[in-house]
Amino acid sequence: MTTTEGQFKVGDASFYTKTWTPTNPVIAKVIFVHGFSEHINRYNDFFPKLAEQGIQVFAWDQRGWGRSVTKPAEKGLTGPTARVVADVAAFIQDKLPSDVPVFVMGHSMGGGEILTLAGDAQYKQLVGQIRGWVLEAPFIGFSPTEVPSSLKVFVGRLVGRLLPRQQLKHVVPPEHLSRDPEVVESIRNDALCHNTGTLEGLAALLDRTATLAGGGVKLGADVRSLFLTHGTKDLTCSYDAAVKFVNEQTAVEDKESKSYEGGYHQLHADLCKDEFTRDVIDWIVKRSKIEPKL
Repeated sequence: MTTTEGQFKVGDASFYTKTWTPTNPVIAKVIFVHGFSEHINRYNDFFPKLAEQGIQVFAWDQRGWGRSVTKPAEKGLTGPTARVVADVAAFIQDKLPSDVPVFVMGHSMGGGEILTLAGDAQYKQLVGQIRGWVLEAPFIGFSPTEVPSSLKVFVGRLVGRLLPRQQLKHVVPPEHLSRDPEVVESIRNDALCHNTGTLEGLAALLDRTATLAGGGVKLGADVRSLFLTHGTKDLTCSYDAAVKFVNEQTAVEDKESKSYEGGYHQLHADLCKDEFTRDVIDWIVKRSKIEPKL
């Protein structure tokens, strides 16, 4: 396996990218979308395991996050949902066409973003080129302990109209993300997990999540395959909301859900990480076999 770093440009923005390429022939490609207050180098244990099985992984630090931030004012500066989704679409489009099946995977906030894209009619042609969509604990609703107060949301939206770029700290407790003490400590000490959003970006995140939870996104038959993975003890995102969303996507014929009993939010870095990794690999490999032409 080899890793390469680079830059991906969208308009006047430039994003940090990293690619994990198998030494053996590539049988599939995964385009990965990370979550809130995250960056792609936190997946340096997970992605190589995919590459070992012939799955090439492409990922980038999203606008406002990780190494794509070049100055403090850019922290959490994601822009509105239209920009966020356009960034994701541009990164996917850059990897197409492909001579092997392409999959899109999103964790947490990233899971909500790829579902928003997959259900948007303007991206129908792009969505039709994707072999499957993998959701790792997607943000479709808050866990019961994380639901923000209505007053906090109201005040945030009010101020956000006047000061959209005003930054606000939203700390996701590291101990809520994994049951592995070493992982918890590494998150706590990671300066790139800055827990900083802007009022505009946080409002857009809340709106996307409310739309998903409220049934405002319906996936069409152009979504060929869907795989939901979620820990039953997720303290950050709602397990029930994610399961309900996937069950309601009646137009998707090939859909599967896997629950990890007692699992926390970051399944790839939790105590169930080996089982989770095997499940993701198996699901992708099964759908990457050459299909007979009719």
